[in-house]
Amino acid sequence: MSPAGRPRAFDEAHVLEAAMLLFWRQGYEATSLAQLREATGLSSASLYGAFGSKEGLFSRAVEHYIAGPGSITDVVADEAVEPCEAIARLLHGSIDMQTDPSHPQGCLVALSGTVQARGAEHAAVREVVAARRATDRARIAATVARAVTSGELAEGTDVNAITTMVHGFLLGISTQVCDGVPAQQLHAAADALLVVLSLASAA
Repeated sequence: MSPAGRPRAFDEAHVLEAAMLLFWRQGYEATSLAQLREATGLSSASLYGAFGSKEGLFSRAVEHYIAGPGSITDVVADEAVEPCEAIARLLHGSIDMQTDPSHPQGCLVALSGTVQARGAEHAAVREVVAARRATDRARIAATVARAVTSGELAEGTDVNAITTMVHGFLLGISTQVCDGVPAQQLHAAADALLVVLSLASAA
């Protein structure tokens, strides 16, 4: 038995996985502490002792997601991959991940952060997902700029416009998936977007 006052030991990876799946499936606001306790097996005291708050657990769960399923977007940070190929892998890989039936559908970062609660106590919730979106957008912008430099895209290509188009599609996948749009149709849409990139290359 643990000495008095020592927190109960638990498997942090298991706890984060369980919390991630719950937040991913239901969103931040709809997920209650009671549900988190049931899913993770932690008591309220252990949960608060380990993570500080529901917001703290959400932040850690998002980090867990980013290191796991969400890492599919990291391909655009790999400069060993040709820029337009990296964008193609980003889009098609994200569609495959978000439609995978082995876990909740869509993207946790796109779907699970609160956009209504404005109190300081929810700042971490907003910031952790906004930071990942900003990272993805910056990586896409760098990849598009690299495509211009390498000649894959025409000189004078509007990097910001292409970045917004690609990032907007990436974020929109989640809504489409949740509305029942099949993966095959999403892949076809991604191919259509990539045609626009090829036209920019030919311009």
